[in-house]
Amino acid sequence: MRIRLTDAIVRALPAPATGSERITYDSGVTGFGVRVTRAGARSFLLNYRTRLGRERRYTIGRFPEWRTSAARAEAAQLKQAVSRGEDPLGEIQRGRAAPTVADLCARFEADYLPRKRPSTQRSYRQQISVDILPAVGRVRVAEVTHADVDALHHRLSARAPIQANRTIALASRLFTLAIRWGWRTDNPCRGTEHNEEHKRRRYLTAAELERLLKALDELRDQGAANVVRLLLLTGARMGELLAARWDDVDLAARVWTKPASTTKQRATHSVPLSEAACRLLTRMREQTLVKDEWLFPARAGGHRQHIDKAWTKLRKAADIPDVRLHDLRHTFASVLASAGLSLPVIGALLGHATPVTTHRYAHLFDDPLRAATERASAIITGEPGADIVPLKGSR
Repeated sequence: MRIRLTDAIVRALPAPATGSERITYDSGVTGFGVRVTRAGARSFLLNYRTRLGRERRYTIGRFPEWRTSAARAEAAQLKQAVSRGEDPLGEIQRGRAAPTVADLCARFEADYLPRKRPSTQRSYRQQISVDILPAVGRVRVAEVTHADVDALHHRLSARAPIQANRTIALASRLFTLAIRWGWRTDNPCRGTEHNEEHKRRRYLTAAELERLLKALDELRDQGAANVVRLLLLTGARMGELLAARWDDVDLAARVWTKPASTTKQRATHSVPLSEAACRLLTRMREQTLVKDEWLFPARAGGHRQHIDKAWTKLRKAADIPDVRLHDLRHTFASVLASAGLSLPVIGALLGHATPVTTHRYAHLFDDPLRAATERASAIITGEPGADIVPLKGSR
């Protein structure tokens, strides 16, 4: 049945006596019509056939939100698009099936994240679940704009400026992978103005170190205490130490060989162990009732992933609330520098990939250099030099 549809006719069309719907087609535009459901709802539609011969039914909109004349004009424009080879309904369906940011994060976690260190995996997962997914998780990857990213950065900056930078850096990595996977053609994170950052230079003073050592002796979790002790004695990164196996440690040769899979520079790194470190490791080995492959095994299998709770207690007991576990590595390096060891030696012990990274400790050479200057002056002038006393409160 084809008639010239008008608003009055559409409004008067009865609901179907049988079946779920009835369609009345317009006599003006082929395929254009109005559908009436048993509940009396009315909506305009267009039936068309693609160039590949596939039949489609495109819903234009509901009546009376859409007037008949406007719906007819829309149907005519859609038919013109179809004649050019377009598929309006197919484009909508492809858009609905397009991956969202949540899909992007899921593929990132499944395909990319397992290659990262456990600490990095934990950090990335937290940023994704806490910051990225709540903000743009439901948005399609291809529809995320620079304004979306900038708004997220501003919102996070109000709470934690440095963490905001880290989250946007992760988002940028996600969208770089999206480009590689063909999910979009550009990176919306480009051009985001990051918050200013200043490198921390936090080292334990002699008094702070003394308080920390006392707190370690009193800590109930001696496994975590030994982690901190070895961090102080080796300057290792937390991930390297927690992932250490007994097979990596040669107590006879006093060498710890870190596998490439655990080091930041992705290269095997062998470092000498001090006598104090060897004594501690020997004691740990002797106190282990069940021999395990890991220096710090977890109860559920594998190795410990963190010592966050224990470190919180230690900071409180030692009154060092602003000290991070990574600052113990800085402290180890500062002791080496103050003892007059060269930057290349310090870099080798810490496993730095480039001298630039080690150069942050150059200012700590003031004390040994000044002492050397005084000794040289004493020899040249024959007069006694000044006694150099390090500033215990320096950080």
